[in-house]
Amino acid sequence: MVDPRRLIVLAAIVLLALGTGTAAASPPKSKTIAAVPAAPPPPPFEPLPPPKVYLFRGAMGPIFSTGMDRLSEKLTQAGFSADVYEFTLCRLIGNRAIASYREKAAPIVLIGHSMGGLCSIVISEMAAKENIPISLVIAIDPAHATGDVPLNVERFINIFLSDSVLGGGDVVTVPGFRGHYASYDLKENARVSHINIEKSDDIHRQIVGMVTQLPRIPPQTQADAVPLRYLVPADTLVELWDSGVRVPVRRGDTMESIAAANRVPLWTLAQSNSLPENAQLTPGQTIIIPRHLTPLEPAASMATPPAAPAGRR
Repeated sequence: MVDPRRLIVLAAIVLLALGTGTAAASPPKSKTIAAVPAAPPPPPFEPLPPPKVYLFRGAMGPIFSTGMDRLSEKLTQAGFSADVYEFTLCRLIGNRAIASYREKAAPIVLIGHSMGGLCSIVISEMAAKENIPISLVIAIDPAHATGDVPLNVERFINIFLSDSVLGGGDVVTVPGFRGHYASYDLKENARVSHINIEKSDDIHRQIVGMVTQLPRIPPQTQADAVPLRYLVPADTLVELWDSGVRVPVRRGDTMESIAAANRVPLWTLAQSNSLPENAQLTPGQTIIIPRHLTPLEPAASMATPPAAPAGRR
């Protein structure tokens, strides 16, 4: 006869085993977390069509603005559509440029000497009313009456002589301008005058380089573009930076080390930041450094400008 107490113990063991199996078969439920879709990557940058370049002579251009013709030839040889006009045709050419852009949206580049510099701003204003961007404007000793740079201009460079009677236009931007801006006053360079400033082969070389680079430059955040205004020291040649950028100072940085690391003259840092060339810097401080459209090639160098004719005009 089976002992009833043993039956009770066996039943307890069976119930315990069944309970354990049930727990193992039913694991605790976990909360389901919805997957967050990843942001799509930005579309790859596609180079723009080649720019169309419009150049404008000053008053008595065939005599005093012949450098614009030479620059036009160099741009044409580089493969660009580059035509030179008298400033008196300003609005007519402006309407043509607007119509051409509507037909095919290629970047517009405007380059003008003396009254031609004024014309470049006039055409920019015409394009602004039509919501058409201007990729680059270069004014070379523009007339004093030249207006302000409108908001539709993406990059503006002014190379001028502030003491020039025939030119001397210190062109500024309209309030709210957020593009790239650089101004170069060459009044301290006795070798440069109003009637030879547009003939500089070195300036021509840099302009051709900028126009060549324009279609390949991805859109930059204009909010980080710092305007540059330089009084270029005597016997120092102009280097066409298009704006400045702020960089943080690291421990051990000096004005000289930052200038050397970025391959810019020390005087540019002093002027951009309103600091002496031997200023003591603090880590975390920001310094404005001039920049090019793309990094400058190591072999690039500045050539001597042409000698000025007797007596500056």
